[in-house]
Amino acid sequence: MRDFAVKHGACELLLIRHAEAEHPEHGATLEPKDVDMPLSAHGRAQAESLAARLARRDLRALYASPLQRTHETARYVGERTGLAIVPEPRLREVEIAGVGPVALHDLAEIALARGGWSHLPGTESSAAIRARMRDAVDEVAARHAGERVALVSHAGAINAYVSMLLGLSGDFFFPAGNTSITVVRARAERRLVVTLNDTAHLEYAR
Repeated sequence: MRDFAVKHGACELLLIRHAEAEHPEHGATLEPKDVDMPLSAHGRAQAESLAARLARRDLRALYASPLQRTHETARYVGERTGLAIVPEPRLREVEIAGVGPVALHDLAEIALARGGWSHLPGTESSAAIRARMRDAVDEVAARHAGERVALVSHAGAINAYVSMLLGLSGDFFFPAGNTSITVVRARAERRLVVTLNDTAHLEYAR
């Protein structure tokens, strides 16, 4: 474990799912690629609780996917930590196709039942999502040796990355909670999964 201590040069990466987003109007369905909603009122409370927790974690950098829900979540963290948000497009959600208009909750049900969405024609491949997440995280880790950093991303993207680290065949194996924190430490080419889907801070969210 000494090799993976931040004080000994490891980078601690906090992979954070965005807070709860607004839902489309009741009964509405959208093409997954068109979903880019801001945070809901409850999501803003979640983001505040997340930010309060991370304000005590000595973060040195803050990265986020460019979508509204991730950027807004990161903004709360930035306001509490004084960190500027660094946009990182490779942290975006899995690009899903082949389902037509679908209710958003159905996407998670499909992923949990099939281990992901790569079986759907036109969807971003497992290899592609894993490669871009790996490249993004590796670059951040190399840039921040001996530091703790936050990366605000999406449930599918985080699932795929952690699945790769664990050697799983599927890309979606756990229901990542809104503002959940999954901690990975990086030292050279080695990776250590420390925590998964931690939402303890939400006990105090309104």
